[in-house]
Parts: sequence; structure tokens; C-alpha cells
Amino acid sequence: MSNGFISESVTLVPERTQRDWIMVRAKRILGKLVPEQLRIAVICTREFWKAFHRPLNLVVPKTFNEKIQWRKVWDRDPRLPLRSDKILVKDFVRAKLGDDWLIPTIWSGKELPPREERNWPIPFVIKINSGSGWNIFVRSEAERDWSKIERLCANWMNQRFGHHLGEWLYSRIEPRILVEPFISHERMLPWDYKLWVFRGRVEFIHVDTDRENAPKRAFFDRDWRPVPFAIDLDGHPREPRVIPRPTSLEKMIAAAETLAEDFRFVRVDLYEVDGQPRFGEMTFYPRSGFGQFAPPEFDRIVGSLW
Repeated sequence: MSNGFISESVTLVPERTQRDWIMVRAKRILGKLVPEQLRIAVICTREFWKAFHRPLNLVVPKTFNEKIQWRKVWDRDPRLPLRSDKILVKDFVRAKLGDDWLIPTIWSGKELPPREERNWPIPFVIKINSGSGWNIFVRSEAERDWSKIERLCANWMNQRFGHHLGEWLYSRIEPRILVEPFISHERMLPWDYKLWVFRGRVEFIHVDTDRENAPKRAFFDRDWRPVPFAIDLDGHPREPRVIPRPTSLEKMIAAAETLAEDFRFVRVDLYEVDGQPRFGEMTFYPRSGFGQFAPPEFDRIVGSLW
């Protein structure tokens, strides 16, 4: 196929023979699993069936989503929690790219400081270092409702993020609250550029636009040409507008490949503010391995890049 993706032919194996072979291999593997991995394997198998209505192949995963499930069950690389921790990852980014890429940390800790010490300049954002989408945006005095903020933060700190989906790495992150300046484009959230890096190379980029009001999504290859597939359009319809190539695209690609060079796959999320790129986060389990590809065959094609 075009756009730099891989064409592949599929050799069909009789369904029963393939199923029996997979079951034999699966039983051998399950016998070697530690209890935590067994629990995660059960969760991943159950949730995969709910999402795709077919069995999960943890023996020889082929699709992108199967390989994410495989990573959740098997991959215990100690760097995964460190790179996913929104606080600790900043040291790594600083060493690799420099301070200019970082959104500064105003404050961090296990519980909010006394109210009289929270003299943080508005606008700011409060988030948890191990969560996804758990943010409190304070852009005005009216939004600085400390009672509500305290309740939300206390609830966050009591959550076991990722436990119900078998996302092992989040169980290894010590929960902490993080406060950062609110970076914006015309007082709104900036577009989110998500660079999908396989074997140290950015293969495609998806962009989330209008993130607060009517979120939409667009997909490009590394040369900013549209690609013939999409992921998770249920909550993010395709962006109908022509999305301009970001000014700092080359810098973004180089930075993402530098950060991801030691991993078979990681998604690196970046922003662009006033023409300058900023680091967001590194994601090793996009959509926890339940992302819906359109057309569906691209689940396997993208998986072959891993």
C-alpha cells in the first residue's frame, strides 16, 4: 500500500486447526504466568471479546490491539512506569531534549497544600500524574472552587487507575497531584498532536482538534499527507477542515523519535504553542488496546509495524 505502510498477504489456516494450536500454546503459557499476569490475562481476554467479539490471541498477536494486550500481560520493562509518570518523565525529556520542551511544574505532592499556600497564578491546570483526562482547568477566579477541587483530588488519589483494564504500568506509579501553567490557544486547549512511533520511527500522526467543545480527529503520515484509515471515530468524528501542517512538524518528529528510540512502540503526545513544540506525555497503551480502526483491516496493518 501507499503512504509508507506495509502491504502484506495473509495465509489462511483452517479455523479449527488454528484455534486448537492457539489453545495448546495458551495453556502452556498460562502455566508459567505469575498470579498478577494471570489476572491481567483474564481481564484482557474478557474485555477484548467485548470490544471485538472475537478471541484474543496472546500467543502470536498480529493486530495492533492484540499487541497492546500482549504488552499489558507480558512486558514488565521498568522504564514504562517512569516514562508514563507525568512528573518523573520530565527529567527524561529534559535530559533528551532540554527545558524548552517542558511545561513547567508549579507544584506537585501527595495532597494539596493548605489553601493559604495555593497562590498559583491563574490560569493553571491540576492533574494527577498517573491519570488520563483527569484535569481541572482554572482559568478564572470563578473556577477556583477549592472545595470542589479538593473533593476531586481526594477522589483521584483513592483510584486504582488502569486496574480494571489490566494496565500494569499504572499500578507502579505512585499517585501524586501536579499543577502546571495552563497553556492555551486563544484561551482554549491547544490541538493535541499524537505521534505514533514504531521501532524508533514516526509512522503516522493523529491530531485532536476542538478538544473542549466538539472534538474532532485527523490523521496524517509523517509528511503530512492524509492516511487511508482512522482510529476511534465514535467520540471524535473526522475533522472536515483542512488542517495546516504545524510549523514545528520536523522538530516534533525528531523529538518523538529521540524519546521513543528504545521502544518497539510508543505514542508521543505533543502540543504547539505560538509555533513552539511542547511535550505532553508518552503513552504505551493507547485506548488500552481497544481502539476501533476504520477500516478494520488497518488494525493488522498497523500491528505489522510493531
